[in-house]
Amino acid sequence: MKNKRNNPSISLIIPVLNEAESINCVLEHLFSLRYGGILEIIVVDGADDHGTLNAIKYPGVRKLASTNGRARQMNRGASEAKGEVLLFLHSDTELPEDGLELIADTVFGGYRCGAFELGIASKRHIYRVIETIVRIRTRLTMIPYGDQAIFVTKSFFDSFGGYTEIPLMEDVDIMRKVRRNGEKICVIERQVKTSARRWEKEGVLYCILRNWVLLTLYLIGVSPERLVKYYSPHRPLSRAQ
Repeated sequence: MKNKRNNPSISLIIPVLNEAESINCVLEHLFSLRYGGILEIIVVDGADDHGTLNAIKYPGVRKLASTNGRARQMNRGASEAKGEVLLFLHSDTELPEDGLELIADTVFGGYRCGAFELGIASKRHIYRVIETIVRIRTRLTMIPYGDQAIFVTKSFFDSFGGYTEIPLMEDVDIMRKVRRNGEKICVIERQVKTSARRWEKEGVLYCILRNWVLLTLYLIGVSPERLVKYYSPHRPLSRAQ
């Protein structure tokens, strides 16, 4: 499915939970992005009452219901997606104005998977430090996280079975799958902007230390089912690195 300019069609998948108040602002920004290809926007709601879906005012958005769980919701969206490229976007992460064009350029460059640099929507100096640490960590490990707007071609995504439906670390898991399949991951040298609200609510140092510890435990083999107990009852709005 390609248009006359030969841009790949992109299915943008947003897993949501209780985001009725903000979802239309998110969609308004997405519709303002410039792109010469076909863009499909899919919102997958994990809440029992599907309140976020009911709040959507844009008729062109595909609305899917799912049981709760970010990995499960993203797989649900991917299973219905028609685009050649799947872009998984957290509802509190904002793409740069030319983000879709950069993804198209990356795919045309031969990559089947990638993400952006992390930016945090706050003027506090501590977040510039976090961004620098994340940039170094991403370059060393080549494992971007979900709040860096992971994208992958649909054919490649389907070939390895998509996200493992675990309650935590699904983003790390899928990047490890990509690497095990011998694929290089492109980290685009442009920032997305993710909300600082969770860091502000729980404390910056607490979030950083907690997530480093949990990531380390996951990498040495502790199951996500055990690790999720050390998160708050709801999944993180954005993950400190």
